[in-house]
Amino acid sequence: MTESLFDANPALDCCGGLNNVDYSQMDMSVLAELWRLIDLTEPRFCVAVIAIIFNPFFWNVVARWEHRTRGLTRLFGGPYAACYSLAVLILLLNVYRSHSITVAMKAHPRWEPLDNAHVYSAGAALMVLGSVFVISSFMALGVTGTFLGDYFGILMDQKVTGFPFNVMENPMYWGSTANYLGLALMNASPVGVILTAVVGLSYKVAIAYEGPFTEEIYRQRSQRCKHK
Repeated sequence: MTESLFDANPALDCCGGLNNVDYSQMDMSVLAELWRLIDLTEPRFCVAVIAIIFNPFFWNVVARWEHRTRGLTRLFGGPYAACYSLAVLILLLNVYRSHSITVAMKAHPRWEPLDNAHVYSAGAALMVLGSVFVISSFMALGVTGTFLGDYFGILMDQKVTGFPFNVMENPMYWGSTANYLGLALMNASPVGVILTAVVGLSYKVAIAYEGPFTEEIYRQRSQRCKHK
């Protein structure tokens, strides 16, 4: 019988494996203190979570409804006016989301391990980086490219591949997430970190729905062009 890797190399079986770790010796005081600072049932925290989840849900539902019915285009007299109107509403919703997150952070205590100059500087750096991604994404896409113009029939001639899209996919979403994480760190707020995780998760779900749908819109245009 061939001996196992761990039999041949006892050094790889460090400390006898995880089964021999005495978890009772772990210091849980930090986690206990952190949990004491976070109240997941606090009304302002709940409002912030609802605002975070609602925003991408709202604009995806409205944009798909517009793509299917052209209801906003008829209401506003054209696709550009309709897209700009939705853009204004999305911006207002995002302002309220940011406000609700700030209010939720202020409603909870600061966490001492995060309350130092190094963490503050890291948070500031994240906000700068996130802002670069958000602003450069907007400049590359324009208003209609940023605010779901594809769903209004306002299609781009070609896919944007320059900065920041040559660095990562969906840089506006992840830049925005970096901004919220930076804000949380600058305020030494564990609640802010949790809310940032909710932001990232909500964007991840939005991307899963938006990506394939947008690709289908451009695939249909490509097929129409081939048949002309």
